[in-house]
Amino acid sequence: MDTVNTLKSSVIAGICIGVAGIGFLATRDIIGSVLFAFALLTVVAYKLYLYTGTAGFIKKGELPFLLLVFAGNVTGCLLMALLARLSPMPLQESAQSILEGRLVTGPLSGGILSIACGFIMTTAVTFARKGNNLPLLFGVPLFITCGYPHCMADAFFYLCAPLSYWSANLGSILSFYGCIVIGNFIGCNLYRLIMGKNPD
Repeated sequence: MDTVNTLKSSVIAGICIGVAGIGFLATRDIIGSVLFAFALLTVVAYKLYLYTGTAGFIKKGELPFLLLVFAGNVTGCLLMALLARLSPMPLQESAQSILEGRLVTGPLSGGILSIACGFIMTTAVTFARKGNNLPLLFGVPLFITCGYPHCMADAFFYLCAPLSYWSANLGSILSFYGCIVIGNFIGCNLYRLIMGKNPD
């Protein structure tokens, strides 16, 4: 594993998520959901490492690689969240609204819902690797509209939320986030869990 290049690629993927995430926070509507597809299209085009685009394709013994991708993605999201705090738009308030909605859902329900997002992501990436980006263009607005949590999009939203909200709800935030990371992983591997392999 080329640790340095993997980390660089993962950080850039997280930045892509943050760039698209700002667009979504600025609109919070179907247009923002479609704009968010920019992140995934960029990740696929540049062959960057994104947790939800990688988890469904890892092989035995590659868990450390996936954890490195995860860390790099969160770092990229953090960089963009810091940038978002400079915006004159009410991005922090919008991010807090998303986070509040997540916490109301609860960690168990959030984790189960996030399985669907992982399933969509592996499906979309499988098609994109064959040159068909339509599932990405439709899949991203689909999981956003349906409220299926995407752990990297959520990482960006959470990191944009006011620090005062974090300090008051730290335990709940970490509990919920841990469940959706696991749920995304299960969803990304749903084909393999049921069929024994990813579709060709």
